[in-house]
Amino acid sequence: MLFSPALPLILAPFIGSFLGVLAWRLPRAEPVILARSACPCCATGLTARELVPLASYLAQKGRCRTCHAPIDPFHPAMEILALTVAALTVLATARDGATGPLAAATAWRGCLFGWWLLVLAAIDLKSFRLPDILTLPLTAAGLILAATDGWPLFLAHAIAALLAYAAFTGLALSYRRLRGHDGLGLGDAKLLAAGGAWLGPAALPMAVCAAALLTLGATLVITRGRIDRATPIPFGPGLAAALWGTWLWQTAYQLHG
Repeated sequence: MLFSPALPLILAPFIGSFLGVLAWRLPRAEPVILARSACPCCATGLTARELVPLASYLAQKGRCRTCHAPIDPFHPAMEILALTVAALTVLATARDGATGPLAAATAWRGCLFGWWLLVLAAIDLKSFRLPDILTLPLTAAGLILAATDGWPLFLAHAIAALLAYAAFTGLALSYRRLRGHDGLGLGDAKLLAAGGAWLGPAALPMAVCAAALLTLGATLVITRGRIDRATPIPFGPGLAAALWGTWLWQTAYQLHG
């Protein structure tokens, strides 16, 4: 079971539930692990059956069992997205029905990257922040995994992370100097550095272009084309989606040639 592709699919909704709590509480500086889950409207603590991902939301028809206040759909959405990440990762990493430690490790690596990016995208979308407590460990994880594949790969990914951070930081500082206000946050630079640590140098230009197109397209749809210099636009969600999509493409290409 440990090496089965079904395991990340089974665990994904539960992980998505935790990621939803993390994305909800971290920007508010609320305790994430030690605090008991409760209804934000009536403060009633939630029972175990009310914490079953997706099923409890459907059974309660999207409302608190005690005060009947609507449950924010953000939480089931995170569970569904975490399951989607797991499903797409398993599909991308499947190779002629291969099982065993190596196949499982590749699938779990993709799920870890996708879930981590998912919570960062959710936080940036809600609070326009990419906290260091998540971006820096993501970079470290990418470099550690690259090191397990050999020193040359680690060196290439480390250089990619440094160049990515330097390029986006320089762009952000230049924009602030020229325009007098921020146009790109340093959190975005750290997220791109994490992307470099996971993807290496060759894939980063494609990821950045895809991120810009995704962000622009989503912004035009959401604002119906009404954008000006005062419109806040989080770049993290588009960048996260592009980085993970690039990892999927890169991995599928390596496995299937």
